[in-house]
Amino acid sequence: MTETPAMLAARHAPLIADAIAAVETRRHWSPFRDSPSARFHAPGAPEAGRAAFNARLDRRFALDQPGITGWIGEEVSPYTRRPLGISYPQSDPAALIAAAAAALPGWAATPPEQRIALCAEMALRLYAVNFEMAHAVMQVTGQSFTQAFSGSGPNALDRGIEALAYAAKAMRDVTPEARWQRQFGAEDVVLAKQYRLVPRGIALVICCASFPTWNAYPAMFASLATGNPVIVKPHPIAVLPMAIAVAACRRTLADYGFDPDLVTLAVDTRAEPVARRFIDDPAVAIIDFTGSPAFGGELERSVTGKLLFTETAGLNAVVLAGAEDPAAVARAVARAACLYSAQMCTSPQNIYIPAGGIQTPAGPMRFDDVAAAIIAAIDEIADAPASAAGIMGAVQAEASCDIVRALEARAGQMPGARVLRRPRPYAHPDYPEARTMTPLVVAVPAGAEALYGAEHFGPVLFLIAADDAEAAIDEATTLGRRHGAISSYLYATDPALIDRAADAFAGAGMNLSINLTGAMWANFAAAYSDYHVTGLNPAGNACLADLAFVAGRFRIVQNRRPALPQDHAHAA
Repeated sequence: MTETPAMLAARHAPLIADAIAAVETRRHWSPFRDSPSARFHAPGAPEAGRAAFNARLDRRFALDQPGITGWIGEEVSPYTRRPLGISYPQSDPAALIAAAAAALPGWAATPPEQRIALCAEMALRLYAVNFEMAHAVMQVTGQSFTQAFSGSGPNALDRGIEALAYAAKAMRDVTPEARWQRQFGAEDVVLAKQYRLVPRGIALVICCASFPTWNAYPAMFASLATGNPVIVKPHPIAVLPMAIAVAACRRTLADYGFDPDLVTLAVDTRAEPVARRFIDDPAVAIIDFTGSPAFGGELERSVTGKLLFTETAGLNAVVLAGAEDPAAVARAVARAACLYSAQMCTSPQNIYIPAGGIQTPAGPMRFDDVAAAIIAAIDEIADAPASAAGIMGAVQAEASCDIVRALEARAGQMPGARVLRRPRPYAHPDYPEARTMTPLVVAVPAGAEALYGAEHFGPVLFLIAADDAEAAIDEATTLGRRHGAISSYLYATDPALIDRAADAFAGAGMNLSINLTGAMWANFAAAYSDYHVTGLNPAGNACLADLAFVAGRFRIVQNRRPALPQDHAHAA
């Protein structure tokens, strides 16, 4: 490269400044377009991306990294139900850890602004191949192409750059040197002090299956920017997106003269998981985990002496107490429930509706009429194949379908429960073999927690007949404290009730969206503006993103000595 790291830092300085301004003002900003419309991209980019993805199929993914012992891969497309046929290099964990440890000193000695710029360059290069990435994400997760392009592309990269903004803020807050002077008796003591930012050590990023990039990018960039090498461990059924990301990061590092082993890929299989070999190694100092509450909870209880960041899952609730426009509210709830077949950490599951109905400008609206409006809005999406394909996508794993079918059977046997809408597949217009399932909707009495008292990963909605709005808020926040919640939703017309609800949800550490309808998805989370997860309930112990997500990834080590005469002159 003719461009040096210092030149790169100067080139990307305006981008980082804009990102810092965005997180400080919480305004909308992004350096990326999140629409796949061809008019926003270079001519031929969509076709080139599809061709690049197709060229990956049925062959080895070339990734030259240390300790390769074999080749493995078990990804199956939810759209075709056929294996992708891609195999990835399986590296010995000890070799990856040793390579990361060897790369660490040089990276730690690199000026922070250059590390941040290299991460920004990685993000821009990943955006340049986002059409390929979108096909990769779509075919391993079941996201629709549009969602894969936006949510797992620019929106995920925005979260990564957001982490860079906080890394820059955290590290700039530490002055590199100081002159300290104080009188001790008759003696005037003058000390020269230096403060070094020292990385914690090797970072392990454990990715989830359904949204592999969205949590991985901020974790990777937060660690890299603060001087820590990163080992990426993707989920065995969703490797390709992270393999593409790791390859891009390694090329960027090598192009600017850095050791590519600062970023490596650790693949495994479901039968022989490898995460524990990294977690238990003393050299691994930072762990970012996204995935199941069971494993995340185990890590939170067992990991000691390391920095651990978790995001697992939540029991997301909607309290529907009143609506100025009931049809718009029903559409908003239905869209949020249908998006990616409810396989998102922000998908609502429990919909609380007062048994006596909700308040509207036309007067009270009965529980059954509210339920009918929500079901009609779901049917409007599900009964139009093109709409369903763009919104629902496919169900990633058969296990999610099994969960929903089992819930339907249980609901049929529970007193007071009514199955209002049976789950059924829709016919995907482009992939006739796609695994699809539209939502199960069950009306249940309050207190039927045996059905709705835990998160069920799949397309299911429970319409809960609460005693009143206050009781709904109380139970939603109680379950949130117990099981965690990532996104909560309130629809109400009474300002006093809204204020009480805001206090109650805040007290439970639950983010709350109030009266969101219209074109924006109610469960859309905006980087630089929305804090994703609070760390105050069991859905996760960290937030994407804030200073706490970044600042602990480095420590400050100082030295001090009597100031020399030239130090006095320099200070003067």
